[in-house]
Amino acid sequence: MEQDRTDSSTTTRPGDVPSLIRALEEHSYLADRGLATAAHLASTLDRPLLLEGDAGVGKTELAKVLAEVRGAQLIRLQCHEGLDRSQALYAWDHPRQLLHLRALEASGERPADHEAELYSERFLLARPMLQALRAGGSAVLLVDEIDRADDEFEAFLLEVLSDFQVSIPELGTIVAQTPPTVLLTSNRTRELSDALKRRCLYHWIDHPDVERETAIVRLRAPDVPADVARRVAGVVAKLRDLGLYKPPGVAETIDWARVVAAADDGELDRDTVIDTLGVVVKDHDDLLAVRDAVDELLAS
Repeated sequence: MEQDRTDSSTTTRPGDVPSLIRALEEHSYLADRGLATAAHLASTLDRPLLLEGDAGVGKTELAKVLAEVRGAQLIRLQCHEGLDRSQALYAWDHPRQLLHLRALEASGERPADHEAELYSERFLLARPMLQALRAGGSAVLLVDEIDRADDEFEAFLLEVLSDFQVSIPELGTIVAQTPPTVLLTSNRTRELSDALKRRCLYHWIDHPDVERETAIVRLRAPDVPADVARRVAGVVAKLRDLGLYKPPGVAETIDWARVVAAADDGELDRDTVIDTLGVVVKDHDDLLAVRDAVDELLAS
């Protein structure tokens, strides 16, 4: 038996790269042409897109905003060590199955006569990957931090992404005739397999330069004055050059700019940096290193 629950009629796809760039910006996401091209091709070619880069550069946010732009359902699979098929694909609701058997016994029925009912849709728990296959083209599937999953799960994921279908012995084969848009993210905590990379389109997202990060701050926090946004973005760029264990991401830049703008004098001076450093630096050793370099960071 084959099931097809794909429904892409309610979603829209920007027709070209410039249209996608404009649409993303309207949803407060600034993408350069390279990133927008990769996202556009992933959608039009029905190929998964692997996004790599440091934490905080906007990989996960792109999937969220892309779903908003298309009017699609965002389905997120957060990867972690030990993630297995049942957590990603489907499982059977054993407590409900047991209650059903007890109800049958209480009513005088023979549970053995209703065994097939236990493995019907009623008792199926659809996990993110099955949800995405069923939603088809009306979904954006985000496989977040695939580098945190084990090699075995990576191989399973590759199998599913190769033909966008999965077999459930009790129900049959579920096929996404119109595949969902799939984005995978990686912080490069480990090297991914060549097989997975070959299956995907690839794009590296770097930290933005000062000009782009200033623009991002202004877009995401329009109440922050332009001079404050630029000053904060410039200091954050210097922070990243210090070789910190956890360099600040764009989200930390935005938060810091808001904090500085709300300060009494709205100036990013030495005292303000020391007092608010925990907004942008989130590691103890990094904090010590940055405190020793405050004067250098603030030098124009």
